Amino acid sequence: MPSTASSLWYVDAPDPVAVLRDHPDPDPAAAFALAKQLNPDRDVVPAASGTLKVWAGPDPGSIYIGCYPGVTVVCTTQAALGCPTKLPELLVRPLASEHTYLIAYDIPHGWGAFAHWERGEFRRAFSSTRVNIIEDEGMPLVWERPYWAGEHPVRLQPGEFPDPQTLPFDPPEFADGANVEWLGFDYRGADSVDALKPADIAVCGFSLFPKGQAPAPIRPEEPQAAVHDANHRWFGWLRGRDKVS
Repeated sequence: MPSTASSLWYVDAPDPVAVLRDHPDPDPAAAFALAKQLNPDRDVVPAASGTLKVWAGPDPGSIYIGCYPGVTVVCTTQAALGCPTKLPELLVRPLASEHTYLIAYDIPHGWGAFAHWERGEFRRAFSSTRVNIIEDEGMPLVWERPYWAGEHPVRLQPGEFPDPQTLPFDPPEFADGANVEWLGFDYRGADSVDALKPADIAVCGFSLFPKGQAPAPIRPEEPQAAVHDANHRWFGWLRGRDKVS
């Protein structure tokens, strides 16, 4: 499981995991266009590509996007919000999608968050640390019941004692539960060898610079067909080597 994630998903497909399984490579041109749309005050430069195994929680100077038929994922620090309802309007529905999902967590800090908008209308948001609920808006959903019932408690390290106010669930695991419910794959670890994994979901990388401060572009080589092997992918003119080992 990546130690951090801050992702937004724009979904029209009724079965997102089937789309991600059947289309291993995203559309780099669509990703580049969306990266520029979401960062109108920045210079956007194509960078290394990769997968969600590494780039689910990027640094502030990067954005990673995977555009698939009916499913788009955007990994950006702008999704790492203590209060998901404060997500900028530009990010709520840039593609006129049916559903917008926010999934974010930070395992080292014991924080997790998720949110859902339907056709741009807010439906549900939750964010908490192990002992403090930061935001809890909208009606709780049926899939949440086992978490509130204590079926997914915080797993303590040997010698670690729980805080008396510890919530009945581990917030990063709660956020990942939303990811499973809405998107059909599990960050924590697949239950079977055939299950879709973060390492199976490719994203195109882009570096963000203040306006006018991007480095001079390098003349791109002729686009090439995507090359596959067990560990690396190239997406045409992006020419970036997958960072997943």
